[in-house]
Amino acid sequence: MSDNNEDIRIEYCEGSRRSIQQVLDACREERRPYVLIKKDLKEHSKLATILVPITMLEEEVYKAEICTYLARKTGAHIILLRANDYGSKAKRNTQRIITHIRTICERTGNKITYEEQVAKGDSFHIHKELASISYNLQEKDKGGILILLTASREYGLDDWLFGPPEQYVIRHSSVPVMLVNPRSDLFSLCD
Repeated sequence: MSDNNEDIRIEYCEGSRRSIQQVLDACREERRPYVLIKKDLKEHSKLATILVPITMLEEEVYKAEICTYLARKTGAHIILLRANDYGSKAKRNTQRIITHIRTICERTGNKITYEEQVAKGDSFHIHKELASISYNLQEKDKGGILILLTASREYGLDDWLFGPPEQYVIRHSSVPVMLVNPRSDLFSLCD
């Protein structure tokens, strides 16, 4: 990523389910991260917090590069919100992201602040917590918050009926949401 706007696609949308899904469909094959912002959100001048939910899915680790890059460029604090799963996959993904953050700090000499929190919900329900967590952070910090999600790889029947998890987060969130396509054939990021 460089400092120009061609590295990140920014899309504005209405808050309706249909409007959000149209933008998600249009960005499905993006090779770069994309940010969806509801038109009614208030703007902040400085990014203060990056909220990174981490589930059991392997593609969650893709978010490590993006969150460290953003934190280095903006000085934002990273909150790694680990799903409260019975298995160890979410915990392992979180440790891999923390290792990446520490490696970048050592290699670049930058100080990136981060913390790990455990969500109340598991990997299937963590998305429902994000709206309230981001709202509480926004009230407490009074700074810009960004939620960093991995876009759904494939849509299943429940996604077609009820919408994918990222659509739910965008609809109910009071902050911008950045999505990263998890497919390795589409993922490109240069630093």
